Amino acid sequence: MRWTSALAIYFLFWAFSVFFVLPFGVKTADEAGVERVPGQADSAPHEFRAGRIALRVTIVATVLWGLYMLNFSYGWLTPKMLDFWGAWKDVE
Repeated sequence: MRWTSALAIYFLFWAFSVFFVLPFGVKTADEAGVERVPGQADSAPHEFRAGRIALRVTIVATVLWGLYMLNFSYGWLTPKMLDFWGAWKDVE
């Protein structure tokens, strides 16, 4: 695999990890014990720390990407192993 392909796959893992990480560690204004801004949604976060979220996303994405690359190199899990309906039985 070329390094550009590996980098593109890493960025895909990073983008998908954002949606996995965002819901964790969020406190609403009610949970933080502060007053809400008029017009603020009940579920809006009290503080948004982009740097902390980016660090968490980077860690998760790097671990997932590392596992993907190890699987790509060593072939631990292949499409044939996940073939539950027999679509790969004639493919060599």
